Amino acid sequence: MPRFSIIVPCFKVQGFLRECLDSLLDQSYRDFEVIAVDDRSPDGCGAILDEFAARDERVRVLHLPENVGLGRARNAGMPLATGDYLFFLDSDDTLTPGALRAIADRLAEAGDPDVLVFDYARTYWWGGTRRNALAHLLTDVGADPFTAAEHPEILDLLMVVWNKVYRRDFVEENGFAFPPGYYEDTPWTFPVMLSARRIATLDRICLNYRQRRQGNILSTTSRKHFDIHDQYARVFAFVDDRPELAGWRPCLHRKMGEHCLDILAKPDRLPPSDKGEFFRRTVEMFRAHRPAGEPVPAELRALTGGWAAYRVRRRAGRAGRELARRGALLRGAAGGRARRAADAVHARRPLDPRLVVYSAFSHRGVLGDPGAIYRAAREIAPELRGVWVVRDEETAALLPDDVEHVLLDSPAYRRITARAGFFVNNVNWPGSLAKRPGSVHIHTHQGTPLKYMAADLLQRPGGRFGVDVPQMLRRADRWDHSLVANRHSELVWERAYPCHFASARTGSPRNDVLVTADARATAAARARLGVPDGHTVVLYAPTRREYVRGGHVDRIDLARLAADLGEGHTLVVRLHPSLATGPARGAGLSELHRRGVLIDATDAPHVEEVMLASDVLVTDYSALMFDYANLDRPIVVHADDWEAYRASRGAYFDITAEPPGHVSRTYRELAWLLASGSWRDEDSTRLRAAFRERFCAYDDGRAAERVVRRLLLGETGAEGGAAAVPGPATARDLLTST
Repeated sequence: MPRFSIIVPCFKVQGFLRECLDSLLDQSYRDFEVIAVDDRSPDGCGAILDEFAARDERVRVLHLPENVGLGRARNAGMPLATGDYLFFLDSDDTLTPGALRAIADRLAEAGDPDVLVFDYARTYWWGGTRRNALAHLLTDVGADPFTAAEHPEILDLLMVVWNKVYRRDFVEENGFAFPPGYYEDTPWTFPVMLSARRIATLDRICLNYRQRRQGNILSTTSRKHFDIHDQYARVFAFVDDRPELAGWRPCLHRKMGEHCLDILAKPDRLPPSDKGEFFRRTVEMFRAHRPAGEPVPAELRALTGGWAAYRVRRRAGRAGRELARRGALLRGAAGGRARRAADAVHARRPLDPRLVVYSAFSHRGVLGDPGAIYRAAREIAPELRGVWVVRDEETAALLPDDVEHVLLDSPAYRRITARAGFFVNNVNWPGSLAKRPGSVHIHTHQGTPLKYMAADLLQRPGGRFGVDVPQMLRRADRWDHSLVANRHSELVWERAYPCHFASARTGSPRNDVLVTADARATAAARARLGVPDGHTVVLYAPTRREYVRGGHVDRIDLARLAADLGEGHTLVVRLHPSLATGPARGAGLSELHRRGVLIDATDAPHVEEVMLASDVLVTDYSALMFDYANLDRPIVVHADDWEAYRASRGAYFDITAEPPGHVSRTYRELAWLLASGSWRDEDSTRLRAAFRERFCAYDDGRAAERVVRRLLLGETGAEGGAAAVPGPATARDLLTST
């Protein structure tokens, strides 16, 4: 008996069917059967299914004599199922790599619940990907199985059949089946979820929900949308037959009203001549099933009146939104005039030569190089006033109590930035910030560049997608100092940013903690991450890819890597910051972290501590490797797509020819390097030494002090291992004039 019976109904999807079936049959977990139902498809679906069945015994094909529709095609496949769990997969969608293994593991962990709900991502025809906006509910409900009564918010998830697997015995015991017509998922999903005694969730994107440009049946204009009324009638009939479910009537009544009004509001669902009839039928059902004494929510009050009143309300709503939009524009114009007047007043006040304004990573807190400079300045030059710019109140709440800050674009921000003598940032300041004569801008960058940056991206149309290079350079025109950690960076920045700044060979301030780290610092970093004592820590830090929209590509099966490392090892994963809020976390990382398979350190605020906690870095082309080399610990470059990466983004040198350690081209090579211990052999040491000599030349543990003394205080005799580059005269004049 297989673990899963995957039922795939097919109708007019020949262009997508092979991709769907490949995503199934290529899964690493293989204990399943596929029941493919050819719903009398007039295209080549039947032949494609027979082709797959001929080469894989797990595929069975059922050819229906006539077209019966999606719901009844699923019903036709269920009697053939022999698996423990039923999985209904639409034939234009795909499973993500490792999805079935993750689902199987979660089922075993949860003790075979009646239903397991997992996450999905919408994938668009133009290449975009968007994760389910309510994914947080999958973790909010906790790790233990529950009932819908215990966590009713689970019903707020999209009520579809394909984001769940169902224990077959539970389905058969209750006689669940799909009705004919549109919206057939509604009278399946609500009864199933309300009847389930044990529901579990999996916070992992297991399915890519294809958003077709055309062809989605629910996006067509048709009277078939009237089927929604019959489908909810079935839901209410199910509840009426089960007195123990009577308490769900208010919830279902609200869901029904919201669903029907949503259909009515869509301009492309119903023929205009049918909208009045649809509204009246909705009102009739809304009244018939309204629980006694239950108040009508404000958003559904339209269903207590007539069609004419609803149309007036809709027109009034559109008119109100237009008036609000125009009012906002007028207020914005007036506010802009007032703001410009206030800014003009501030701009006439003298600069404060002891006021330093800091920001890092687009105003995300006391981080990176600016954070290291700020901490050094507080110790070396307490007379300097440091003020941080943060993006919102939530970020501000995370700052230590003694850190002075202003919110971006607030009146306080404009007052502070109008008078500050110094600006320190690792990202360009907003274009609205005007550089006053005499102020000094120090740009720290975010590490040593491997991939093309700024003006060099003009040679790479794919790599500069979404990047306004001319605007970037106009903002860089404000720089006075550009910090560099090595000669390579100095040459690259001066070419990539053809602006009037001076390169300051200070080293990277954030790397001071790496250069000066001792065993106690490493132990403390491990303790904060929760690494078991005595474990060898492998840090995996991949970067983003420009050759795919969204930047994320699953290069490594993380569960497999963690398992292959074996006992006594801990895998720590740190995603590129640009991927932290996208689908990459949901593609298995969050769930593996919850289960203790690995540690997801993507949100750890200080990447330096993550590096300190590790014994070896595995990366692809991340700039993190240049910082990590300061630890003099082994580095492995996993370059399985180097040619594609270099062709799309561009690179200043071939990291596979001049690497900081061993290079793997396949997962098998990477696993062998880690298992054999070759990652720390003599060749690794030799390669790393050459790499350190080239790229860590100015990092000596005193970079932050050097920036403070030379660039903020103007101490021309400040000591340090890196060569000094004089700053512009305005910096010295500003300090000596006070």
